[in-house]
Amino acid sequence: MTIRVLIVDDQMMVREGFSVLLNAMDGIEVVGEAVDGREAIAQVAALRPDVVLMDIRMPVMNGLDATREIVASDTDAKVLVLTTFDLDEYVYQALRAGASGFLLKDASARQLADGVRVVASGEALLAPTVTKRLILEFSKLSVPPRLADPSGVEELTERETEVLVLIAQGLSNAEIADRLIVAESTIKTHVSRILVKLGLRDRTQAAVFAYETRLVTPA
Repeated sequence: MTIRVLIVDDQMMVREGFSVLLNAMDGIEVVGEAVDGREAIAQVAALRPDVVLMDIRMPVMNGLDATREIVASDTDAKVLVLTTFDLDEYVYQALRAGASGFLLKDASARQLADGVRVVASGEALLAPTVTKRLILEFSKLSVPPRLADPSGVEELTERETEVLVLIAQGLSNAEIADRLIVAESTIKTHVSRILVKLGLRDRTQAAVFAYETRLVTPA
């Protein structure tokens, strides 16, 4: 099944470059481009892409506001944030707004394609080292991010809480299954139940939730 991608960036060279790279990959098709967040929202509604590659800093409407509106709309599109710096303060806000992960703009063609496939499959694109660095950086801020409502944690079973902690540490389903010595399908079931109980969109939001409720704290 072909993954349909929308590229959103105010720089033509970036859009064209990513478009060429992705169209050369099997199973991926760039179906459109947008130059700002406002146009991105319109294109998502018109084209119904599976993945939106979203720049943050753009005129008219930035990628953060666009991500928030796209996630809140009636669409299954996953947002993959593009950034120049891996500790960009807006990246954290984009993850809280519902983005499924982020990539650096200097990512290789393979990393870009793999990122699109990972996000399209419903996984979070947050490697363990990136997750820890990102959360640690924002834990140092003089004004911490708004804490998530911790009451939802009480709805989780002991095993679900354990799985949530491992998600926040950046482990994949397969890695969690190995750690807990259970089948990967069992972990997938736990993850689905966690998302439903907490009212979260995907694993990325689950990871952010775990840190913001202090269920997990940066080392």
